[in-house]
Amino acid sequence: MTDGYEDPGATATAQLPAVVARVSTLADRLGVPHAEVFDVARLSIACGVPEPVVKALLSGRSAGEPDVQARFLQRLDLLRRTRLKSNGRKYTQQEIADGAGMSRQQAGALINGDRRPTMEHCDALQRFFRVHAGFLTAEDPEALAGTLQRAEQELLQKLADRERAAAGTAAGTRAGARAVEDPLERLLQDHGVRGIAWRAAQLPTDQHRDKVAEWLDMLLESVKRPEL
Repeated sequence: MTDGYEDPGATATAQLPAVVARVSTLADRLGVPHAEVFDVARLSIACGVPEPVVKALLSGRSAGEPDVQARFLQRLDLLRRTRLKSNGRKYTQQEIADGAGMSRQQAGALINGDRRPTMEHCDALQRFFRVHAGFLTAEDPEALAGTLQRAEQELLQKLADRERAAAGTAAGTRAGARAVEDPLERLLQDHGVRGIAWRAAQLPTDQHRDKVAEWLDMLLESVKRPEL
C-alpha cells in the first residue's frame, strides 16, 4: 500500500491462492475434475493471461508482469484470435473501428502498438468484443483471480441446485414412507378404494350405490387409523 492506495495487482496476488483453494474444494464436493475447472487453455482465453503465466500462477509462482502497453497488445491480440465472427473469421480493423466508435486509423494504431490506449479506448474495445471490464488492463493475477471467482460462483450455483434437488427428493421419500406406515392410506392404495368410490357414483340406481357404500364402510371399519 502506498499513500493510502492499495495496489489491486498485489491484492489479487495475495488472494489468488485462497480463490484456487475454494474452487478446488467446490470441485471436489461436486465431483468435477480439477483438470476441467483449472483447464489452462480455457482460463487463458477467459482472462486474457498467456497459458504459461496461468500455469505458473496456479502453481503459486510469479511469472513477471508486462508493462501496460505490452499487456494491452497481448490481450487485444488474443481477443482478435479467439472472439471471431459467426463465419469463423477475424474482425477486420474497419469492423473493429466501426464497432468501437473510432476511426480506422485509430484502431490500426492501437492494434499495431503505434499508440498507447486510453481508458476510453479500452472500454470501447471491451464492449465490442463483449468481455468484462478490465479485461485489457487488469494485471495477470487480478485477471486470473477474477475468472476463477466467476467459476466459483457457477460451482456454488450448481451445489445449491443439487442440494435443493436432494432436499426435494428426501421430502418426497419421507412423505411416501408416512403414507405406507398409515394403515388407512395403505388400504386406500392397495384396494383402489378411491377409484371404487368414484365408479360407484356412476352406478344406475341407489340400490347399487348403497351396496357399494355398505361394503366400503365394512372395509374402512376394519382398519383403525393410528392416533396423531
